[in-house]
Amino acid sequence: MSFELSSGRQEENLSPTGSSTGERKAWMTALETRFAETEPGLSTSRKRLIRDILDHPEDNYFLSSRALAKRYDLDPTTIVRTVQALGYRRYGEFAADLRSHFLTRITPYALLKSAVREKRSVAGHVEHTLEMDIHNLNDLRAKLDVKHVLEIAKRIDRAQRILVVGVDFAAALSNLLAYGLVSIGYDAEAPVGSAGNLHQKILLLGPRDFLVAISFGRCLQDTVDSVIRAHEGGVPTFGLTDSEKSPIARFCDSSWITSIASPSFHGSYVAVVSAINAVLVACAQIHPQRSLAVLRRKEEELRSRWYIPSSGKTGNRNSRKHP
Repeated sequence: MSFELSSGRQEENLSPTGSSTGERKAWMTALETRFAETEPGLSTSRKRLIRDILDHPEDNYFLSSRALAKRYDLDPTTIVRTVQALGYRRYGEFAADLRSHFLTRITPYALLKSAVREKRSVAGHVEHTLEMDIHNLNDLRAKLDVKHVLEIAKRIDRAQRILVVGVDFAAALSNLLAYGLVSIGYDAEAPVGSAGNLHQKILLLGPRDFLVAISFGRCLQDTVDSVIRAHEGGVPTFGLTDSEKSPIARFCDSSWITSIASPSFHGSYVAVVSAINAVLVACAQIHPQRSLAVLRRKEEELRSRWYIPSSGKTGNRNSRKHP
C-alpha cells in the first residue's frame, strides 16, 4: 500500500495488445514471471496445479499450505515442493506473491467473495472497512511527497485545458477533480456519456493540454485507450492508480500509486480523495487572488440556489410519526 510517483510510458510498450516477449513480461505479476521462467522444467502435473492456482487466486491466496493441499486433494509436501520448484524458499513468500497476484486481478465479485469468507459479523465487517480506510490514509500521509503534489499542480496550471478521465466508480473521482479545478478558474472537464464521446474529447487535446486518468486494478479499457490516444497526440498525461504494474502507471508520463485496499466490494477511495484534495489545495494557492475572485463570483450565483425554508412550514419532517 503506497503512494509514490511512478514514471511510466515505455516507448516500446504503447499498446496493451502487443505480443513481444518484453511487453508480455511487463504485464506479468511476480508469480506469473516465476512460473514462465521455471515452466520448461516443471512436470505436467505441477504446471496444471500452478495454472489453476493462478487462474483462481481469489480461492487460494488466503490458504495455508495445508489448506491449499486439502483443496487440491494433495499431500502438503507436494505443495511445498511445487512452491520450491518455482524458486521460493518458503511457502510464505509464495503466498505473498499470490496475494499480490490476486490484487491485480481483483473484481467487485472477488472482493465481496473474499470478505464473506472471513466469517465476521456485519458490525465486524463495518469496523474492518473503517480500519482499512484509516490505514490507507496513514499510508498516504507517511509516503506523500509534497514536492510531487506541487509538480502536478504546476503542470495543471500550465495547461490550457485539463481532461480528467474516470469510468464507473472512478467517475465520481474524476468529477471531483474536474469540478474542483473549474471552481478555482481552470478549464477542466470530466467527460460523461459514451466511449465515442470520450474519444472525441481526446482528439481535441494538444500538447499544451493535460490528461488525468483515474483507474485501478486491471484498469478499464476506455480509460487506458484515452491515455494511449492522448500520447499519440502528444498530450502530457498523469495517472492515479494503485499499482506500478497497472496499465495507467505504464502508459502515463507519470502516476501516483495509492492504495484502495478494502474489504468493500468497490474498494476504498478515501486515500485517493485525500490525494485529489492535496492537488486542489496546491492549485488554489498557486494563484490565490484568482481563486478567490472566481469563488466570490460562484458564491454570488449560488445564493439563488440555496435552500430557504417556506414561511408557512414549520417543524422537522424527521420528527413525524410513522405508522
